[in-house]
Amino acid sequence: MENNFIDIAKNAKQASLKIAELDTDIKNSALNKIAQAFEINKQEIFDANNQDLVQAEELVNNGELSKATFNRLKLDENKMRDMIQGIKDIANLEDPIGKNLFVRELDKDLTLYKVSCPIGVLGIIFEARPDVISQISALAIKSSNAVILKGGKESKNTNRKILEIINSALDEIKEFPKNVIQQVFTRDDVAQMLKCDEFINLIIPRGGNSLVKFIKENTKIPVLGHASGICHIFIDESADIDMASKIVIDAKTQYPSACNAVETLLIHKDFPKTDELLASLQLSEIKLINNPESWDIEYGDKILSYKFVNSLNEAIEHINQYGSGHTDSIITNDIHNAEKFMNNVDSAGVYFNCSTRFADGFRYGFGAEVGISTNKTHARGPVGLEGLTIYKYKLIGNGQIVDDYAKGIKQFHHKDLS
Repeated sequence: MENNFIDIAKNAKQASLKIAELDTDIKNSALNKIAQAFEINKQEIFDANNQDLVQAEELVNNGELSKATFNRLKLDENKMRDMIQGIKDIANLEDPIGKNLFVRELDKDLTLYKVSCPIGVLGIIFEARPDVISQISALAIKSSNAVILKGGKESKNTNRKILEIINSALDEIKEFPKNVIQQVFTRDDVAQMLKCDEFINLIIPRGGNSLVKFIKENTKIPVLGHASGICHIFIDESADIDMASKIVIDAKTQYPSACNAVETLLIHKDFPKTDELLASLQLSEIKLINNPESWDIEYGDKILSYKFVNSLNEAIEHINQYGSGHTDSIITNDIHNAEKFMNNVDSAGVYFNCSTRFADGFRYGFGAEVGISTNKTHARGPVGLEGLTIYKYKLIGNGQIVDDYAKGIKQFHHKDLS
């Protein structure tokens, strides 16, 4: 098994060098071909997904699988529509590769270019989210990266079918290299992936806290992602009750198992409509917990912790202490309080009068996302095409040598051209 995975990783490395040479038109043709193949073969995907759902339902009944995980596993017409549209949207985005990030003339006829380029090989480990395959594959293709995917065993049939359709579509593009999108299935593959720093450049986990923690503790490869989604909404004393109720209900019930669903509600002690707000949440079948044993629980269900705070500062302090740095929102009519909240809450996404559920690459106009990062290096928040690129420096001269500058014969003038 170890040798098999090393072969997969070597193939991915070679593929990453080849896809880096592709022009934009070929990549876009490949993406549109995949979108078309999904539309034509979507019933096959639904059939494979149904096999996984039947098996997963037994696990739920036996207490071996959570209802939240089961909900993430299910593919329906709406998710399929979003998958297809996401791929088309990525095809229509500007190519992120080969862009001049700056051009600087160091001296006459000595010019430095900072140019965007692919990261290389991505290792993606995800749980029970078959739509992740289409999102990441499309983003990897457009950003000229190769990818090795490892999905949860609960979605094995769906994952196989989706990747089969993707690679069949890519095979129709003669210029497109082999092995850009590959998939592995076993725990041993994961163990080998985490050791494979010779060929894999970045690991991206999509799953719960325990998965992300395990990956970070067992690899030397850089890891991009978030461990948990402890999102907050703060109801300021000047908040509009109708707006507050609508936003909190959306953030908790629209997709309770999502990482950007709200888990903690902070209410200013002087908010005059507290009883009305809490009643509206209960009418929406939200279970409310006042001052729970722990403030760092990601419920993944229609359960919401709430707490009264004395001030905006106390709300900010609570979020920075217990939050996961994912997404937090303030509901207020006081613009100064909103600005203070957004400047001082240390999260990847800070919102004013809107639902935390907007933290999503598709909704941000990225086409899709490989995940949401709470990192403070390289990429933060929903990670789309830009987060899958790095840069290199290109220096173009005309026979210059450093010794001339060291001796003062020549001088740098560092003139920015763009």
